[in-house]
Amino acid sequence: MGSRPRFIDDLSRAASDAPGPNPLNPLSDDALLDAYSRTVIGALERVQQAVAFIAVERRLPGEPSARDRRGARGGTGSGFLFTPDGYLLTNSHVVHGATHIQVTLADGAKFDADLVGDDPGSDLAVLRIGSPEPLPHVELGESSKLRVGQIAIAVGNPLGLAQTVTTGVVSALGRSLRSNSGRMIYDVIQTDAALNPGNSGGPLINSAGQVIGVNTAIIPGAQAICFATAIDTAKWVIMQIFAHGRVRRAYIGVAGTTTPLSRRVQRYFGLSLESGVHVMEIVKGSPAALGGLRTDDTIVAIDTLAVPDVDSLQRALDASRIDKPVNVTVLRGAQRVELTLTPVEQVS
Repeated sequence: MGSRPRFIDDLSRAASDAPGPNPLNPLSDDALLDAYSRTVIGALERVQQAVAFIAVERRLPGEPSARDRRGARGGTGSGFLFTPDGYLLTNSHVVHGATHIQVTLADGAKFDADLVGDDPGSDLAVLRIGSPEPLPHVELGESSKLRVGQIAIAVGNPLGLAQTVTTGVVSALGRSLRSNSGRMIYDVIQTDAALNPGNSGGPLINSAGQVIGVNTAIIPGAQAICFATAIDTAKWVIMQIFAHGRVRRAYIGVAGTTTPLSRRVQRYFGLSLESGVHVMEIVKGSPAALGGLRTDDTIVAIDTLAVPDVDSLQRALDASRIDKPVNVTVLRGAQRVELTLTPVEQVS
């Protein structure tokens, strides 16, 4: 074999002369691992006692009463306490339609839980358990400050294996994910921290032990591609549920599809958008029908918000527009038409 490259010797001498641990010393690998391990262990210690195992029972019409548990269908998931007086956050799909919800804490204590509010549109739900003593709870972080590549730690109960911890990094930010209700969940965090069935509703935390997301989904067949609803979204949902018992959204009564706009159309109308929402159907008697919207119109803006696709339309129709007139800009043939609609509250 040839002689060792000179730059290796130079690095070795420099490392030997430098203060502190020698990075070329094999023992330093253990030191680095210990530092990472201490970070994960420290973060876990801040949240572990607040992570709960959730078991639910459901029944369909015609099935035995909820009191006859032998006939009930079960399901499990995860959740976490975010207040000392027993409020928990979990996924809507974990508890939706449940006739009985039982929460088991890390110390083995079991509680029957009440559903405070359920929002299938964001796949989030708030539960509450009663306890005479203050309960351990997590600290909610700020997902708006996340950076791709930072440590992400998932805690939950995958496949019923309680208090399982997986680690990874924030793989991407600003993803969109469609919920079971068909609405888009925005600002979703992608991570490679392994998730499995049963992790749903558990916390995704940063290296400081703050919750940055609610683990919600995996892509079947994919490897290391998992998603969590950003905690900033969850905070908004929590406040909506506390204020109204549900999440309020505006409704105009249209079904549409994203359609591209030709360059000729863009130039003719002076648009920077490359697409809009083509109206396929209008619900009779809806705000859209009453406001003069027609099938084959193309929606390009609501008030000052551009509407390049169906998801942007859904995002624009938030609670702030309920029962308030809004200006809707549509393309109708060779005309640009301004309509005024008054959205109503969407009934789930």
